[in-house]
This record gives sequence, structure tokens and C-alpha cells, in this order.
Amino acid sequence: MLLDLAGLDGAPDAVRLAVLVLASRTPSETGVVEIRTSELGRWLGLSASYTASKVVPGLRRSGVVSVETAEGDYGQDDGLECRVLPLWAAQGVVGHPLNLSKKEYATLQRLLEAVMAPGWKHRDGRVTPAGLIGTRTGRGAATDRLALLLLVLEARETGRVRQCGGTVDTKRGRAAATVARLLGCTAAAGERVLERLEDRELVLRVRLKTASGLANRSRLMVPAVAAAHGRTVGDDVQEDRAEALEPEFSDPDDAAGPVQVPELETEPQVSGVPVTDVADVAEPDVAAALHTDHPHLVTPVVPPQLSGGFSGEGRGGEGRRPERACAGEDQAVDSEDAAAASVSPVAEGGPLRGEQPKKAPVAERGGQRAAGAGAGGRPKAVGWDKAQQQRRVGLPARPALQVALGPVAGLWAQLSGWQQDQVQAAAEAEIKRLEGLLEHQGSGPRLLADRLTDRLKETGGEARVDKPYGWLIRRGLPQRQACTDRRCDDGIRLDTGAECEMCGNVLHVRRARRAKVAAQIDRELPGLNAGERRRLLEERLRERVAIEAEDLAWRREQARVEQARRDAARAAARERAERERQEAAAAEAVHQAQPCEDCGRDQAAGLCEACDHRRQTKTLIGEAALLAAAGSADLTDPGSVTALTSKARTAIGSSVAAAWQEFLQITDVAMLEADPEAARDAYAFTAFETARQAVQEFQTTALAMLGRTEEAEAEARRAFKAEQGRPWFQHNPTGADAVAAATKAADAARERVAGYLLATRLEQLREHTAARTEPAAAAPWTDRLPELAARPLDGDHAGAVIA
Repeated sequence: MLLDLAGLDGAPDAVRLAVLVLASRTPSETGVVEIRTSELGRWLGLSASYTASKVVPGLRRSGVVSVETAEGDYGQDDGLECRVLPLWAAQGVVGHPLNLSKKEYATLQRLLEAVMAPGWKHRDGRVTPAGLIGTRTGRGAATDRLALLLLVLEARETGRVRQCGGTVDTKRGRAAATVARLLGCTAAAGERVLERLEDRELVLRVRLKTASGLANRSRLMVPAVAAAHGRTVGDDVQEDRAEALEPEFSDPDDAAGPVQVPELETEPQVSGVPVTDVADVAEPDVAAALHTDHPHLVTPVVPPQLSGGFSGEGRGGEGRRPERACAGEDQAVDSEDAAAASVSPVAEGGPLRGEQPKKAPVAERGGQRAAGAGAGGRPKAVGWDKAQQQRRVGLPARPALQVALGPVAGLWAQLSGWQQDQVQAAAEAEIKRLEGLLEHQGSGPRLLADRLTDRLKETGGEARVDKPYGWLIRRGLPQRQACTDRRCDDGIRLDTGAECEMCGNVLHVRRARRAKVAAQIDRELPGLNAGERRRLLEERLRERVAIEAEDLAWRREQARVEQARRDAARAAARERAERERQEAAAAEAVHQAQPCEDCGRDQAAGLCEACDHRRQTKTLIGEAALLAAAGSADLTDPGSVTALTSKARTAIGSSVAAAWQEFLQITDVAMLEADPEAARDAYAFTAFETARQAVQEFQTTALAMLGRTEEAEAEARRAFKAEQGRPWFQHNPTGADAVAAATKAADAARERVAGYLLATRLEQLREHTAARTEPAAAAPWTDRLPELAARPLDGDHAGAVIA
């Protein structure tokens, strides 16, 4: 009920577990729990700094626990006075689940001590051992402790945990789904928690065995609960198999025969509780959605003697995971009598995935099992020998890999074919990364070989490596960067081979920090003995390191948030650019679909090429006429301007006609007559080119004429004299160099004046032209009405007015 409170929805597992720990330590008289932050962290398996910075604020935010704190020497939350509000509110409420008596509080506290007590060493020398999972600390410790506590509460006296019903993820299994639903997490997270608990031998997934090798249902067991009630896991398995049978065999999953108790392979955690190897009892990937929830108590029935040859029976004493669905068909059954009595087609080697059925005598299958059994008598999968034949004994043929993996050639030979492929890919990636990091082509293999040599020497040689693949992937190949320098590997610079200077700086800073903290302790507490001084020094150093780790985590989180913001901004910019591009493309498509404004041709983007040339030709002819008038006309005489512009237009028209005749002489006239539209386009382009050339010619003529005016000549004379008066020409102003420079300056001044005069005269001509072409403004009605009134009316209008 405490975990289902609304305030704990979405809360971390550490906060949820802290609520249960505080509830178990609640005094029934006052309801106030007094505990240090460090002690609460020990119950949770977390550090004091993490508890103070994450768990305590989470308790406050939840509203489930009221927290009063007492600050320590450095302002941290050292002492805590907590009250679990729902427990205190339920006191005296008859029938309320949280209205616990003093005995019930004591029982709850004893349960949590047995499960997760951190352990204590008393002053009188007595030692209180840690609970089942009390030594589990660090990342995920709170989740594992909470999961084990919930499994203990869900377990029966036999140690068996009632698993969830309904459909579950077949890749994870029903046991993982049960843990996930207890914790309120995903099946993948539940499977990881369950595997960690299995590694500590705190829970077991016991598989019922079938002689055919098919997967059957598993039992999720808590050995400690069974041991506390004088039971063993093996006894419970035998009883469950007897109780699960139905006389009619309606449920093949419940029709399970007797099973052999697995032999001990590891030291049991609790006396009398057999534990099998974790990998052997893992939930297979073929776990299907089977039964729904059912009552704990069922009517026991007497099971008939089964032959051990149908799919519902267990796999035998090994408790192994089948390699594939038909792997068990090549294995012998437990006895010849059982095999002879079997009538199931599955046990007889029937086709599961399309294999052709064949008759295999029991003796033949027994021989195959004897031949395929490895060390310890465990049978191998059918394709095992073939997979082993695919591995390469020698190193890869690539010279770089032979150099890099040379120090671990012995480990390479122990790998399977798939593992060799993975190690080869990892080695190639590391060589490429090293060469890109150091920008030295060809140095990567040698550096990687040196690294593997050092790591082997550190381990103690190849003989000390019991898992070659894991050692190579996780320890041998990866770079161990001891500082922020990317070229650092175990304190050695990859590029120079010397000691890393950055690591030296880090070591110097740490020593300086240690000396500073030690001096501070000596000032504050001068009378401490060596042991107390060392303990206090280590404690303060740990606190400072924890604070720096939190600061680093905060800065990384800020960097991650900033990077996410930048990525979002870039994505938004890309979307905006794409949207604008699409809008521009749509607008361009609409524009291209518009007909020509002049001739009405379709798909002309508003103006076809021929009409565009006609418009530009008209503009160019007008510009050429203005240039002709600006060069020699008297701007004060409108007649002179009109005569010169008309002459220029006539000349351009004659040039266009002559150019068109030349074009017709070199072109197939019949083709133009067959395609009038092409002929119009050709004529428009010819007129445009002729007018453009005429504008250039008239501009050149106008500049030449204006350059001979009095203003231009006067400016040229002044420039000539000014250039002769330069300091470097004063000694010989009439020399060849001086005259050449002065002449060049005079020509430039003449061109500059001609250009200015042309621009000025063109502006005046455009103003006169605009004034002539602009319509006169309409006279006001006050001036027009007297004139209209004086006009005589004809007969029709006069009659209309009289009427």
C-alpha cells in the first residue's frame, strides 16, 4: 500500500525503498524516525552524498515523508527526523492496512534486517552480519534490494514466488515479467534485475525437465524463504510436479513427470538449498504465454506413471537451455524402459521445423549422445561441431591484424568462429581510431600490440585468462584513458610513449588537495591521533570527490541539454528551410504555369521568350535614340531632339531588317514557314541582338562627341598641367615620361568629363520625355463647369432636360 501511494508514482527506486526502510524503523509511540543520512544510505546501498542530494529531496517532493534535517559541518543534511505520514495518519483507524501494532512494526523491521541490513560492528566486539543483499552497493543497489524484498513478500513457505499470469514477452520469460510488474518497470529491466539476483544466488529459476528437450515452465524460487521454513527447492519442485497434473492431461504444461534434483555446482547460500549454475537455469527464449493466475491451494491428485516421452516433461538433471527447438531430439532419454514406453511423436524425433521424419533407435540416439557429450557429461547441440569447425586457428591474413593480435594468438585460438569475427571487427575499429587520433598511418597495429602485451602482463599471462572473449572485448582492446587527454592510455602517451603529463598534473592536484585537507584538519582538531586523523582525512576526501562527481554529472547533463537544444534548433532550421524550399518550388511551379501576358502562350511563366525579347528590344531602341540625341542634339531645341531620335530609330529598324535578311539567307526558310512560332522567336531574338549592338555603338559615338566639347578639353588641359607639376616631373616637365603621363591623365580626364556630361544629358532627356508622355492633370470641376454650361445643347438633350 505504501508503494502504491500517489506521491511515489514515477519516483526512483531509491526513494521508494527509503520509504519502506523508514516505515520499518518507525517507533509505534512517536512515529518519528531519527537516522543519519549516511546510515540511511547504507540501508539503501548508496553513498551519503547521493542520499543527501537525491534521496532526501525525493522524499520531500513525494509528500509521503516529512523530513527535518540537521546540518553537518559542511552544511550537508547530516541528521534526519522523518515521519512516514500515511503510517502516522492510520494510527488508531480500525481495519486500516497501515494501522500496525508494535509487534507488526518489530516483524517488519526484522524482515528488512534479514533482507538488506548493512551489518554492524558493535563496540563490545559483537558483529551483526549483513542481510541477504546487504553487501550490494553502488548503481542499481536500491532496485535490487527492493526487488528482493518484494519477492520475499510474494514467496510461499516453499520459497516459490507466484508468477504473473497472462501474456508476457517470450524473449524475457514469465519470471522476468513478474519482477518487472512488482517493480513497475519494463520486462528488459526486470530481466536485468533478476539476473543480478541470480548472480548472487538469491533467487533461482528452476526449469522443469522434459525428456524430449522442449522448454517447459519455470519456477521462480527464493531459497532463503524455503530454508527459513525448513524446506528445500528440490522438495518444492517434486511437490509442484505432483500437484500440477490433471488426470485428463488437458493442459500439456501441467503434465510434468518426476524430475531429478540438480546436483550442487556452487556453494549454497543457505544450508540445504541446492543452487544450480546461473547460465543453466536461465529462462529460455521460448517461454510462452501459458497460464493465468490461479489460487494457491489446489486439490492434489495422484499422478500416473509417465513415460517421460512427451513435451510437457522436464529436461533432466542438467537444467540446461536448449540450443534450438530440435536440439533435444538427438539426446537419449533417462532410461531404456521409459524410451520404449514412449508413444509421443516428439520423443521419437518427429519433425518440429520441417525436418523429414526418420526412425532413430534408442541405441543409436544413445550413441550420439555419448559421442556429443563434452566435459561433465553435458550433451552438445547438434550444430556445435560444425560451428567449431568454422573458427580459424591462425590469426587473420591482414598484416595489420597479425601485428596487433600477435601477443594474444593463444587466446585467439580458443575463440569460436563468431567470437573471432567480433574480436577482429573490434580490433580493426580500434586500429582505425588510433591512426585517426594520432594522424600517423601505420602506427595503430603496433600501439594495439603494445597495449595487449601490457594488459597480459598485468593479468599474469594467457594462462590466467579464463574467458578469452570477454577479456579481449572488455579489457584487452579498449583504451583506458586515465585523464582528459585523448592520447592517454593507462598514464602513457600514445604518440610519444612517455608518461602522460596530464596525468601528472592530475596527481599533483590530488596530492595538493590532500595536503590542504590535512592541514585544515590539523588546524581544526590538533589533538587527533594518527588513526582518527587518517579516518577523518579519508572521509573528507571522499566527500569532496563525491561533490566533484556530482558537479561533473551536472555539467554533463547541462552539456547534454545544450546539445539537445542545438540539435533541436538545427532540426527546426532544416525543417524551416525545407518548408521554404517547398513553398518557393510551389510558387515557381505556379509562376511557370501562367500564360504569357502579351501573346497568351501557355506555360510561359507570365511572359514568353519572344515577347520578352520584344519588350527588351523596344527598351533598347528608346535608349539608343536617347544616346543619339544626348551626343549631338541641342537639348533646348525639341525639334533637334525629335529629329535625332527619329533618325536613330529608323537606323535601328533598317539594321534589324538587314540582319533578318542575313539570317534568312543562312537558314532553311521552309522550316521557318512550317513553324511560324519558331520564326517569330527567331525574329524577336534577331531584333534584340541588333538593338543591343546599336546601343553600344551610339554610346561610344556619344562619348566621343562629348569628349571633344569645351568642358572636356578644359578639364584635359588642367589634368595635363597637374600631372606635369608632380614632384617627380618638376626637374623635366617636358620630358618623354612626363609628357606620356600627362597625356594619359588628360585622356582619362576627358573620358571622365564625357561620361559625366552623357549621364547628365540623358537624365535631362528622360525628364523631358516623361513630361511629354505624362497625361495632363484633369482640371477641377469649378473650372470645367462654366465651360460646360456655355455649350449649346442639341434637340435630344434639350428635350430630356425639359422633361
